[in-house]
Amino acid sequence: MLPVTMWMALAPGVLMPATSASNFDDDVEFLKEHVKTIVLTDTSGRAKVAVVPQYQGRVMTSTDGASGMSYGWLNRDLISSGELREHINAFGGEDRFWIGPEGGQFSIYFPPGSPFDLEHWQTPPPIDSIAYPTVAATKGSATFVKRFELQNYIGFKFDVEVTRVVRVVETQEAERLLGVDIPSGVHMVCVETKNTIKNHGKTWDEDTGLLSIWILGMLNASPTTTVAVPYVTGSASRLGPIVNDTYFGKVPADRLKVEGGVIYFKGDGNYRSKIGVSPRRAKETLGSYDATGRVLTLAQFTLPGNTTRYVNSMWELQSEPYGGDAVNSYNDGPPAPGAAQMGKFYELESSSPALLLAKGASGTHYHRTYHFHGPEAALDKIAKATLGVGVKRIASAL
Repeated sequence: MLPVTMWMALAPGVLMPATSASNFDDDVEFLKEHVKTIVLTDTSGRAKVAVVPQYQGRVMTSTDGASGMSYGWLNRDLISSGELREHINAFGGEDRFWIGPEGGQFSIYFPPGSPFDLEHWQTPPPIDSIAYPTVAATKGSATFVKRFELQNYIGFKFDVEVTRVVRVVETQEAERLLGVDIPSGVHMVCVETKNTIKNHGKTWDEDTGLLSIWILGMLNASPTTTVAVPYVTGSASRLGPIVNDTYFGKVPADRLKVEGGVIYFKGDGNYRSKIGVSPRRAKETLGSYDATGRVLTLAQFTLPGNTTRYVNSMWELQSEPYGGDAVNSYNDGPPAPGAAQMGKFYELESSSPALLLAKGASGTHYHRTYHFHGPEAALDKIAKATLGVGVKRIASAL
C-alpha cells in the first residue's frame, strides 16, 4: 500500500468510505451491474470465486458455499462511478496482480529522474486500468494474457507478457497442499493464481533493474480480526530483524506482538499500518482469524529457498535495491485524524524474488487464498497445523 501522504492527496473521491456487502450473491450482482464478471466454482458448485477480466483478471471475492459470506473487499464507490482516477484505481479484490518495485532507482511507478512524490507517482496502467483478455475458461478456471511495455526510473524498457491463471482448488487438493485434513463441519473455498511474467526484450540484470510479481489481497476486516505471520526464528545477526514495522510510522505495541515464532498484527481496518517480513525470516504460509465470524484465512505462496534478492519499494534512491520483503500485511485506517479512509479492509501480500530473466525466459509466482468457516475447535486444528498456533491464541494475542 501507499505512504500516508498518498491517500490524503489523491484525486477527489478516492478517500470516500466504501464498504462491501457481506453476502457473496449481492457482491456478484453488484459487480455484474458495472463490469463483466466471471464466476468460477468447484466441482460441487458450492465454493465460488468472482473474477473480473477488466481489472487484470482480478479475484474480487469468494465464498465457501455454505455461509454465503463474501470474503474479498470491494470498493463499491469507485466501481459504481465508472471513472478512472489519478495515481491508482483501488477497485478492491482479494487477489490482485501488481509488479514491483514501487520506489527506488528501478521503480516502474515514477518517470525517469522525477522526484519521489505524489505528483509524479502513477501506477502503470497495465496493472491498474487495462483489461487482460480471457484466452481460456472452464467451470473452475480462467486464463488471462496481456503483453505490454514498462519503463523504469533509470529509463530501462521492459517488454513483458503476463499470463495469469485463476482456478478454484478442490478440497482434496487443498488438504494436500496444506498438509492437513479439513475436519468435518468446516466449509472452505480456495482460489489459486498462477502468475507468470515472460521477458520479450533485452536481458534483465541487477544493474538495469529487475521486476517482481506482487500479489495483494484486500479482505473484509472486522473488530476481531488478527493477522498471524509465522517467521523463521534465529539471531538478528544471522537473519536480520524479525519484522519491519515502520512503513507508516512504528506500529503501536497494542497492535503488534512478536511471540513464540509468530507475528500478531491487528487487521481490524481501524488504524493505518503495515508490516513486512524479509525472505530470510518468511515462511510460505501466513493467515488471519476473525473470531466473531469464525473465519480462518490462509495465504500460501511460492517462497524459493535459493535467493534473498527481493525488490525494495521504498520511495527513495536506495543503497539496497534488492533488500525488500517477501511478505507484507497492511491494515487500513484514517490517514490522518478526522480524515476518511479507503474502507474496512486489511491485506495479506506476497512477492516473488527479483526476476533475472534473459530474453524468452519467464518467472512464475503462485499465490493461494484459503477461507475456512466452521466451529472454533475445528478451525483451531487447521491453524495449528499451518500457522503453528491455534485460533484461540490468535484471537487473544492483541
